[in-house]
Amino acid sequence: MRAGAQALGGTGTGAAASGDGGTGDEVRAGRVRGAMGVPRAAAAAHCACPDPECVVPGVHPFDPGLLAATTDARMIRWWWSSRRPDAPVLLATGGRAPCAVSLPAVAGARALAALDAQGMRLGPVVASPTRWAILVAPYDLERLGELLYAKDSVPSSLRFHGDGGYLPLPPSATAAGQVRWERAPLEGSARPWLPDVEAVVDALVEASTSMPGGGSRLAY
Repeated sequence: MRAGAQALGGTGTGAAASGDGGTGDEVRAGRVRGAMGVPRAAAAAHCACPDPECVVPGVHPFDPGLLAATTDARMIRWWWSSRRPDAPVLLATGGRAPCAVSLPAVAGARALAALDAQGMRLGPVVASPTRWAILVAPYDLERLGELLYAKDSVPSSLRFHGDGGYLPLPPSATAAGQVRWERAPLEGSARPWLPDVEAVVDALVEASTSMPGGGSRLAY
């Protein structure tokens, strides 16, 4: 992915990521940010950040957060080789970078099946054991607000990754498990094709609402 976005290193859980480890296209998709690491023996439970009760272990930026996001491959390699070799890569969403909508994994699989049945063209889809994220074209908060206002309801299990947000990319490992591509970017693509958020949000809302509890549970 070479969409002009920036990536950032996250608070990783232990799968080593390197500049030559299959992440080159992901890095070129956006700004990358230096991330916290999680000791491998404690990856299932703890984050390497100072908060002992971190609720998103291995999946948030290392200080100073998004301010250090970069597209500089040399800086990214330095983070991985010298500073935090176990850190995941996080895509800084919004601006000119891809945005995303994520939902619980079971609902994500249902949504993809529904969109495929409609003949909807999709771009990259990121998957972890607990959540799937569909990458979409950049959107701003005003546009998203108008879109959601028109809905009867929006399940709280949906997350919208826009300006100021971030998303873990493969091959990151987090406390929830390994991040992978459910739909990988096309090899050699200079800029991945991305659907508009309007094109996919109805299927995502429907799939989330069909989950137990009407999609009100925010499963990470």
